[in-house]
Amino acid sequence: MVVESSSLFARSISRPSPAEGLFLLAEEGEPLWVKELKAAEFFALPPSLAAFAAFFPPDAPPWEWLKQIGPALAGFRSDVPRPTLPPGVHAEGALWIHPTVKLPSYATLIGPLYIGARSEIRPGAFVRGNLIAGEDCVIGHGAEIKNTLMMDRVHAPHRPYIGDSILGNGAHLGAGVVLSNLRLDQKNVFVRLPDGSVDSGRRKFGAILGDGAEVGCNSVLNPGTLLGPRALVAPAIAFGGYLPAGQIGRVRYTIVSEPRRD
Repeated sequence: MVVESSSLFARSISRPSPAEGLFLLAEEGEPLWVKELKAAEFFALPPSLAAFAAFFPPDAPPWEWLKQIGPALAGFRSDVPRPTLPPGVHAEGALWIHPTVKLPSYATLIGPLYIGARSEIRPGAFVRGNLIAGEDCVIGHGAEIKNTLMMDRVHAPHRPYIGDSILGNGAHLGAGVVLSNLRLDQKNVFVRLPDGSVDSGRRKFGAILGDGAEVGCNSVLNPGTLLGPRALVAPAIAFGGYLPAGQIGRVRYTIVSEPRRD
């Protein structure tokens, strides 16, 4: 039996069945149960990625999509010819790159990967496999990306690290943003929600960015961070946990001015 409450969380007397859409919070003391967050609350898979839709159910928790990126690519086939790669682009594995993709003079692309129409890969990009990118995306210079789903119009133009993450339509990363995907103790990543922490079951899990979410220059998102649609993390801070839709996460600094002593 589950006692419902007006908040997101509900205390339980007995373990509900999985069909009830609840899962256990990893907290000491009396168990807590929480209604599952659904991927549909953060983003919608765009039509450009419809070929992969069977692998990414909208009712699943968004972090469950991470384990589906590899299988989605393994089952993908396309008759569209791959464009000729510039001599300085090192390529390994299965690559599906739309002919309209703008390619750099040098980069490392390790498959499997899929990159949609009119996207751009900039010089020095290092793609380490299991990347699905939709249309009109930017994979910036010096970018390092692995096991990531980028939907349409995702821009990560300047030296980002993106590991084990999902970026919704129109998401944007400022210069030098890091989506950290591994805890220092290398234990499972927990998703920190307002009333408790949920074990994601994953040792590597970066961030979930909803449609239109943004992260300012040189900020770091800790493993397991969730940003709702149009949420914004201010520049030059470390942020973790859950930022609801349309909210800004920031730190107020006090800057002191004093005369030079030389």
